[in-house]
Amino acid sequence: METLLALIQQYGLAFVFFNVLLLQAGLPVPAYPTLIITGALATRGGASLPMLVATAVAAALIADLVWYATGRRYGSGVLKTICRISLSPDSCVRQTESIFARWGARSLAVAKFIPGFASVATSMAGVVRLPVWKFVVFDAIGAALWSGLAIGLGYVFSNAINQVLDVFNTLGRIGLWIIAGAFLLYLAAKWWQRELFIWQLRMDRLTVEELSDLMKSRRVGTVIDVRSPMSQAMTGRIPGAITVDPKNIRVDLVAVEPESEVIVYCACPNEYTAAKVAKALKQHGFKRVRPLLGGIDAWIAAGNPVETVEVSGAKVLPLKVQRSAT
Repeated sequence: METLLALIQQYGLAFVFFNVLLLQAGLPVPAYPTLIITGALATRGGASLPMLVATAVAAALIADLVWYATGRRYGSGVLKTICRISLSPDSCVRQTESIFARWGARSLAVAKFIPGFASVATSMAGVVRLPVWKFVVFDAIGAALWSGLAIGLGYVFSNAINQVLDVFNTLGRIGLWIIAGAFLLYLAAKWWQRELFIWQLRMDRLTVEELSDLMKSRRVGTVIDVRSPMSQAMTGRIPGAITVDPKNIRVDLVAVEPESEVIVYCACPNEYTAAKVAKALKQHGFKRVRPLLGGIDAWIAAGNPVETVEVSGAKVLPLKVQRSAT
């Protein structure tokens, strides 16, 4: 443990750079402990605070520019890939699109403070082709605020943190095992949270072929699109579908018989958001509600038509207005 602390103190900038780089690249390696510790070690002759912040910002920008370029090249498909491997899939694409659509480039200034938002937000900036200079400016501001807060906390509370480090130093190898065990517990907790969420949303799905047949025979009560307005504008939506905000489900305004067939779809892995809305509708008395297997991507891949959606602003219209407009 003493050797590890000596290495962190001697190569603090390298530790900060690679830790932040790996985190912003999408790996589940918390960087805040490193930033706080190196901030505290600055009082022991470690790297200076400005250099620590500059290093963290540089690492974050490198990783974020890769996500930006990927989003710009491959479009919205990269967002679903991120969500598929994310340890927090329930807070992924839909939340990010809503925040980014409302605040634009300014959202990057706080993106790193929101769990599950940073990687998706940087890719989203590329998808919507935000100018590179604007992306770099706001992303750098966000990285500086995020890293500066942790490093500053380490510096301000250096006495308490140095005491904790001394305790771990005294413990020797046991201290290393405690740190490694805590990291493994963190990963296990996030994995279990993901698996529990997936289990809770298990329900029957409808295939695109079945939906197409139901629509041709006019046996569908309502098709509900729970994606953000930004996402709908990029890909279009299933003809006749209405938009529902998952965070504000106004079921009393959905003029659909509770016994009719209701189909809900999104564009997220395993239909997370669609399944959540479907369960909420069932709790409000709807008997036959099913998510669409594969969502809008499967619908388009099967060669089915979509209707163009024009969106002005990011705020979802009230459900009553949406019904009258379709």
